[in-house]
Amino acid sequence: MDISWLGHSCFRIKGKQVTVIADPYSPTLGYSLGKPTAHIVTVSHQHPGHSYIQGIGGEPRLVTGPGEYEISGVLIIGIATFHDAEGGGKRGKNTVYLMEVDEIAICHLGDLGHVLTAEQVEEIDNVDVLLLPVGGVSTINAPMAAEVVRQLEPKVVIPMHYKTRALKRELEPVDRFLKEIGVKQVNSQPKLSFTKPSLPDNTQVFLLDY
Repeated sequence: MDISWLGHSCFRIKGKQVTVIADPYSPTLGYSLGKPTAHIVTVSHQHPGHSYIQGIGGEPRLVTGPGEYEISGVLIIGIATFHDAEGGGKRGKNTVYLMEVDEIAICHLGDLGHVLTAEQVEEIDNVDVLLLPVGGVSTINAPMAAEVVRQLEPKVVIPMHYKTRALKRELEPVDRFLKEIGVKQVNSQPKLSFTKPSLPDNTQVFLLDY
């Protein structure tokens, strides 16, 4: 399974049989999506930075909210969360997606705005790869993101939704999260490739190029 970061909260997850794209964004953000193709597109919430499905080629099946879905042999579970720490009072709802691709459990947190409840941790359960917002402002910030990592204990953590040179919005840089979680130096990579046996034994943080 290959994971590529297309910028902001958007990832391409490419399994042996199926390609999933999570949270495609509109060009107004500053990143360039191109026109990638996918079999499945997940949308965490209806904001242009996360739901620009017209930017995806092919004829993908859309997953846009909580529930259980099985598409092309991929099991996807959408878990209801909030975009803020006030029960959705400020920014509304958010869906966290847990999906299994090539026997690897991937969790995309979308624009999560709070640390997880005990019930949500239990529902998400066993995570191999965690796609984690860390830039604060409209999502969890660096200390909260570090707390979510401790809650879920994934093998792989890939930060997303933070300030880069391309992004036209103000978010915190990824360095704050790295410092919070005690990681000194991480080299950015074009993509990551994993099989179930090749996953690290303990939690490791990886940065990807957009």
